[in-house]
Amino acid sequence: MSSTILVTGGTGLLGSQVVPLLHQAGHRVRVLSRHDRAPGDGVEYVAADLMSDDDGERLDKALTGVRTVLHLAGGPKGDDVATRNLVEAARRAGTVEHLVFISVIAADAVPLGYFTRKAESERIVAASGIPYTILRAAQFHDLALKTVRAMAKAPVLPAPGGIRWQPVDSRTVAARLAELTLGDPAGRVPDLAGPRVYTLEELQRGYLAAVGKRRMRLPIRVPGKVGKIYRSGANLNLDASTGGETWERFLAAETKGS
Repeated sequence: MSSTILVTGGTGLLGSQVVPLLHQAGHRVRVLSRHDRAPGDGVEYVAADLMSDDDGERLDKALTGVRTVLHLAGGPKGDDVATRNLVEAARRAGTVEHLVFISVIAADAVPLGYFTRKAESERIVAASGIPYTILRAAQFHDLALKTVRAMAKAPVLPAPGGIRWQPVDSRTVAARLAELTLGDPAGRVPDLAGPRVYTLEELQRGYLAAVGKRRMRLPIRVPGKVGKIYRSGANLNLDASTGGETWERFLAAETKGS
């Protein structure tokens, strides 16, 4: 077996796909989890909360003997706090030689909390003094599905105009992250998006057709700076690396039998 890789967020949607790839490549994998878990499938778990300023000792334990950290833990808020606590612990450990971070396309362009905290996390990683790799990815198919499914629950479907996404298959992102984690630090690497750009209306219509529903649509205009940014396409990267399963194939699999 080779060196130990610490994965934060290793039990989430993305982490649960990356961790087996790293283990299959012959590496010891340690997953940072907020709750105690028994070891399984060759994976070790260490309980610590990246959002807590009082869990420094547990973070130190998690980073013992670790040379590579894959930082996937994230949520609707607090990404910058979690990243700062992780970086400080990695510095204390003194053994980390590669820090890999997953971010989002246009992190520094969209003035919404999730994006701005991802952008701040990127700055923390880049200024850490630890060799790093940052991958920005588009929104996953899973998020696109969750979004249109929630919107379709209303009897009248809100239809914000001018919004476009490049949804990507999470398995494609997982494979790319495994490759980057097992490689050398590369700084900011090319963004990763799905094979096609969709308007939100196209995503909505595709979902409604897949589940056999009909909805009246209520066109609305997203106001302010956020609306202007989305209408301009600043949330996209049309030059990003693309690939993976299409939205249509993903949707068909996820709604089969609905």
